[in-house]
Amino acid sequence: MKPKPFKPEIYNHDERYVRDLTTGLVWHRSTYRVLYIDTDRSQVVYHSNYLRYFEFGRTSLMRDIAYPYKEIEDSGYVYPIYEMGVSYYQPLYYDDVMYIHTRPVNLERVRLQFDYLVTHSEKGQIICTGFTKHCALNQSGTPVAVDQKTVQVWKSFPV
Repeated sequence: MKPKPFKPEIYNHDERYVRDLTTGLVWHRSTYRVLYIDTDRSQVVYHSNYLRYFEFGRTSLMRDIAYPYKEIEDSGYVYPIYEMGVSYYQPLYYDDVMYIHTRPVNLERVRLQFDYLVTHSEKGQIICTGFTKHCALNQSGTPVAVDQKTVQVWKSFPV
């Protein structure tokens, strides 16, 4: 199955954000180069490494909006993943440069979701799409309401 078209354009003169001209959605964009260790014997990126790339995109987004995970954890919250999904379309190879597009989407009282779209930086091909769903826990591991600063991030992220 082919992915829906993705036509990114720099958003608000800031290279870290793009607007998809096909959907109008704004995405945070981070850049990552495939390391040799990311590839398998067939010389393509091993499938589970895309989850690491999602984490890179997610933490880069939170750092760029001035709320890094270290600060979240220091305030007494953790957001473990309880569900994730990935759809693969094209492979990446050693030394390829990719863009990891990330955006916060669903926000509930105790849960939140990020969506991802990975593209080849030069060819523009969609490599994969995916999501991660997280739940808010306190330091004791008890489910709690999403912290207010995270709620504000979701509400203020450009549509």
